[in-house]
Amino acid sequence: MSSDKTADFYERVYEVVAKIPQGKVTSYGAIARYLGVESGARMVGYAMNNYRSYDLGYDLPAHRVLNRLGQLTGRAHFEGDTMRERLQQEGVQFKKDYTVDIENHFWNPMELSDII
Repeated sequence: MSSDKTADFYERVYEVVAKIPQGKVTSYGAIARYLGVESGARMVGYAMNNYRSYDLGYDLPAHRVLNRLGQLTGRAHFEGDTMRERLQQEGVQFKKDYTVDIENHFWNPMELSDII
C-alpha cells in the first residue's frame, strides 16, 4: 500500500474510532469490515499504533478498540493501566482483568448510516 493510500486508510480508521460511543467498544476487525477491508484487522492495528503521530485536532478514544475476544491488546500503548481505567470510568464491565464483557458492550460500526 502506497504511503498516500496508507495515510488515507489510517484517517478513515480514526474517523470511525472517533464515533465509538462512550461505554462501548469495538474490534479491529469490525472497523476493517466497515471500511471494506475484510481481513484488515492487522492494518487497523497498525493505524492505531500510529495515531499519536498524526495531528488529528481531536482526542481519539483509542481505548475503546479491542481485539475480537474483548482483550485490551493495545494497553501497551497506554501509560500504566490507563486503558482499563478509562473503560471502567465509562461503565464498561470486565470478565477478566484485561478482557471486556464484549457481548454487552460491543458497538458495530455498521450501525453508522454512512461509509467513511
